[in-house]
Amino acid sequence: MPWHFCHMDAPHKKLRLPEWYVSSLMMDRALDAVVRRVKNLDRKHDIPYLAGYSRDGKTIYIDRHMPPSFRYRGRDIDTDRFLMLHEEVEKTLIDQLNLHYLHAHQIATRAEQAAVRCAGIEWRAYDRFMQKYVKEIGDERLTKVPDDLDEKPYRDEHDTDLLARMNAAIDKNQVPKDIGKARLRQAADRLKDNIGQRRTTKGGRRRAEKK
Repeated sequence: MPWHFCHMDAPHKKLRLPEWYVSSLMMDRALDAVVRRVKNLDRKHDIPYLAGYSRDGKTIYIDRHMPPSFRYRGRDIDTDRFLMLHEEVEKTLIDQLNLHYLHAHQIATRAEQAAVRCAGIEWRAYDRFMQKYVKEIGDERLTKVPDDLDEKPYRDEHDTDLLARMNAAIDKNQVPKDIGKARLRQAADRLKDNIGQRRTTKGGRRRAEKK
C-alpha cells in the first residue's frame, strides 16, 4: 500500500515504523479514534457554516442538507468524519485550553486539511464541495436550529470581525464626522474589553467547577 494514501479499513496491528513517524495510516487511525469519541452525531437540524456542537460538547451537529459523502475520482468519500474531527478539536481547544474561537478554528482547520489530504483528496476539491452547502448567519434556510447549539463561535467571529473593521476605520481616518474618532475608539475599546471579559469569565467558571 502506498504511504501517501490512507487505509480506510486498516487492521490495528503494530506498525514496523518509528513511533514518531507520522504516516497517512497513522493519521487515519487518529481520525478514527477522534470519531469514536463523538457521543452523539445529529443530522436533523440546520447548522450555520455546515457543522457545530452543543454547549456541553456531547453532540456534534452536521447540517441536515449536507450530503454525508461526495464523489471524488471514482471514490465515494465519507465527509462526516472530517467535519467531526474539526468540531471535536475546536471544541476541546476552546473548553480545555480557553483558546479564542478564531485560534481554535485555525488549528482545527489544519487538522481537517491534514486528514483530507492523507485520504488522497485535494483540499481544493473537498472545500469546493463543502462551500455549496454553507448556510451563513441570517440565511433564510436556517429554520431548524437546535436549542443547545453553542453560539460562542458565531458570536466571537462576528465581534472580532467588527473590532477589526472599527480599528481599520480609525487607522485610515475614515470615521464619519457625526461619530468622531474618539467615540469610535472608545466603542472599540469597550468591545475589546467585552470579548476579553467573556473569555475570562468562562475560564474562571471552569476553574471554579474543578474545585
